[in-house]
Amino acid sequence: MLSRMAENMYWFARYLERAENVARLVTVTTNLMLDLPRQVTADWGPLVDITGSREAFMKRHGEISEHRVVQFLLADRDNPGSLISSLTKARENLRTTRDIVPAEAWEQINRIHLMAQDKMGEALSRRGRHEFLQAIVGHCQQIVGLLGGAMSRDEAYEFMRLGRYLERADMTTRILDVRSGDLLVEIPSDLMAYSRLQWMSVLKSLTAYQMYRRLVRSRVSGVDVVRFLLREERFPRSLQACIRTLEEGLAKLPHQEMPLRAVAQLKSLLQRADIAALAHESGTLHLYMDELQLKLAACHNAIVATYFTLEPMAAHVARPHPATIEPVPPPVHSPSQAQTQRAN
Repeated sequence: MLSRMAENMYWFARYLERAENVARLVTVTTNLMLDLPRQVTADWGPLVDITGSREAFMKRHGEISEHRVVQFLLADRDNPGSLISSLTKARENLRTTRDIVPAEAWEQINRIHLMAQDKMGEALSRRGRHEFLQAIVGHCQQIVGLLGGAMSRDEAYEFMRLGRYLERADMTTRILDVRSGDLLVEIPSDLMAYSRLQWMSVLKSLTAYQMYRRLVRSRVSGVDVVRFLLREERFPRSLQACIRTLEEGLAKLPHQEMPLRAVAQLKSLLQRADIAALAHESGTLHLYMDELQLKLAACHNAIVATYFTLEPMAAHVARPHPATIEPVPPPVHSPSQAQTQRAN
């Protein structure tokens, strides 16, 4: 298939997954605010950190508040990682490849895009936010389910899976990195219930709470949550499961040697980690998540260099940690100069 088509399928899946993830984050954080004790101050800043866009947010708004953060993450078209921007880019990438996917998928992405435009005002107030965001998540899952049940398992499908699971792995590490920063330190006994609420919100951000409770039949704890979201291979949003899917997808594509090496390095880093030590040593988990983020960036760069561009791999370097350097990766997608290069 044409490199341009493969690239568009890859980015379509990344942007659709990103839109769903942003909707989940805002929903869970809104619900968490309702459960906080009075002595704990609500903080919407971690959502901006998770998306790696604090610098852009502060330049535009200067002060963090619930309304500003929600507007920035959901409705701001100048924010490349906002919900509306992600849906717009997912739609545009699918528009150019709609002849190789079921027609219903194109109809569904149009439907969700129009709904987001028409009802975005409801999401900016707490009253209509939950219903709006649940509808977004539901529509995204419908598209994924439709493609999974009605699309041929060819190269286009594999590039789509690569994009989806790389974006999913990226979000899992981001949530663990930012949300665990103030959760792994010693907490006064009278605030232990609040700590568990936060760890529950980490799980719920990834729709992992019920599956976690099935496996870990005890109170929610930081060490168990970190282990579950990194190493539980049977849970499809864990980092381990995402890596396995990346390996399976790349194995079905030609010229996979370079991307597979990058994924193998990521897998090795995950398997070497001492989860208990990471969870109990202050700052260690953050540094480890930085390493995982760089390895994920290396996987992305290897895929781009192998299948989407004519540039040599030396030109593709590992991306610095997004929370400290740039807004949500990757930048707005536009087809590269290799529009006629073939992926196979």
